[in-house]
Amino acid sequence: MKHFFVINPAAGKKTDPAALSARITEIASARGEPFEIYVTTGPMDACEAVRREADKGGEVRVYACGGDGTLNECVNGAAGRENVSVTHYPTGTGNDFIRVFGADDVERFRDLELLMDGEAVPLDLIDCNGRYAINICSVGIDARIGTQVHEYSSKPLLSGGAAYVASLVVNVFRGINQRLKITHESSEEGEYALVCVCNGSYYGGGFHPVPEAVPNDGTLDCLVVKGVGIFGFARMVGRYSKGRYAEMGKIMTLHRGAEFAVECDEPLDVNVDGELIRGSSVRFSLRPGAVSFVLPKGSDFLASCAQRAEH
Repeated sequence: MKHFFVINPAAGKKTDPAALSARITEIASARGEPFEIYVTTGPMDACEAVRREADKGGEVRVYACGGDGTLNECVNGAAGRENVSVTHYPTGTGNDFIRVFGADDVERFRDLELLMDGEAVPLDLIDCNGRYAINICSVGIDARIGTQVHEYSSKPLLSGGAAYVASLVVNVFRGINQRLKITHESSEEGEYALVCVCNGSYYGGGFHPVPEAVPNDGTLDCLVVKGVGIFGFARMVGRYSKGRYAEMGKIMTLHRGAEFAVECDEPLDVNVDGELIRGSSVRFSLRPGAVSFVLPKGSDFLASCAQRAEH
């Protein structure tokens, strides 16, 4: 098996590719296994690099060295390819996806040796108009907040959660609601603040809207939030961020299923794992077990998967 490390030098507060490459080389060389380091040059370059490597035909383990956007690109390159597995070595702003596995596993993902000794499991994906997401997709105020966070994270004193808060404040005052048509097991139309489709459970620098969402349960969790004013948004956002949607049943409704659609008369900003796509009609479809994802050695989540399989 070949270990293929994809480094995004623009991730987080600017990753030092030379230092990271040196660290990878030190660890990988000592193991005596084939490896390669690739430094990306622009948007979607990681996806194309993974596809090229996959096309060579050998077994490949891909390490997304960056943030959630880098992981998303690597997942899009690996999805559906039986000879490729992918994992995340987090060096980005939020590194939200891997939080679904628990705090102890988050630390294990930061250990390259544990990752290289890890085990692959099949995870579900969301197909969003042909672009895959491994974590969360959304439409509405949160999509605008999440996809614009990079405008603030590069500023002094604004990193991680602080950058998300800055983006939130700016976008709330620009306007919260949009008129949407939403299709799930039925259809509804009106003013909505946001629609959040979850495969994972954390996004936006630590928001946790649907805590029970896990990426290997064969279903998507779609949280719909009706239109609110500024003061209503202020009351709602804290509960939303902590997964307390049941406390606000008049404006928040959870749906579970394999397909959801959102339509609008105007182009929508759509968050796909923190990356921005646009479209006036958006379809979110479950792709069960579509990617092979490597969990670090000793993973608590891996142990829980084994226990569920036994029962």
